[in-house]
Amino acid sequence: MNGPRLSGENLGPAATHGWRARWFHIIFHHERGPSRRFDLMLMVAIIASVIVVILDSVSGLHARWGRIFYAIEWGFTLLFTAEYLARLAVVKHPLRYARSFYGVIDLLSILPTYLSLLLPGSQALLVVRILRILRIFRVLKLMEYTEAGGMLIDALYRARRKIAVFLLAVLTLVVIFGAAMYVIEGPENGFTSIPVSMYWAIVTMATVGFGDITPLTPLGQLVTSLLILIGYGMIAVPTGIYTAELAAGLRQRRKVACPGCGLAEHEADALRCRCCGAELLAP
Repeated sequence: MNGPRLSGENLGPAATHGWRARWFHIIFHHERGPSRRFDLMLMVAIIASVIVVILDSVSGLHARWGRIFYAIEWGFTLLFTAEYLARLAVVKHPLRYARSFYGVIDLLSILPTYLSLLLPGSQALLVVRILRILRIFRVLKLMEYTEAGGMLIDALYRARRKIAVFLLAVLTLVVIFGAAMYVIEGPENGFTSIPVSMYWAIVTMATVGFGDITPLTPLGQLVTSLLILIGYGMIAVPTGIYTAELAAGLRQRRKVACPGCGLAEHEADALRCRCCGAELLAP
């Protein structure tokens, strides 16, 4: 069973002719002409809006240009809101698009500005708009890269149970070592509670070593050394699990060359080439 895809835009037009069909072609297609220009202008607007949010977070620039940045942010938000509503208006299944990956990202890219009316400062979350740049893969005909990304996501999805078991084991060790260090070191050495000791255990096991909490007793230092060695050993576990699932997914791909275009890799159940549509020969 495959995991979730980045999908969601091939929903069909709401009408076969008229302004809806025309705007569906412009918004959702990526060929030359108006649709190509729309996509390129959208990319420029997304990048410009993210740059404005980043610059507005600099205190010196905010003090001097804060009002201008605020007006520009609202301008981009209104523009993206109109675009989002247009996408919902021209597709056959608006709710299906709204729940798709790109639909959710489109919604999240405009919500922070409206939320800032109730929660000042939340407009900084507008940097999520950078995720909309993923459409550049469709615009520039780089779908091979999105397919490679889909393989990585599928491998992670297949390994989810093994990784969950691994994280549960890590959490168990964190609780045990955190409680042990709370007893061994005590509040006088910085281990003021079990949650604080668990934080120390996570930092130590991850081999980050901030040094804000350090054991001072010989027994505590011995336990720390043991936990560091365990941490080094456990870091490789999720990497190995993920690599094994990714390798299994690659083995499932057919190594059959397309007689039409010569493309060599296809899904195990593919009957036709994903590039030119030619019928594939049995391996």
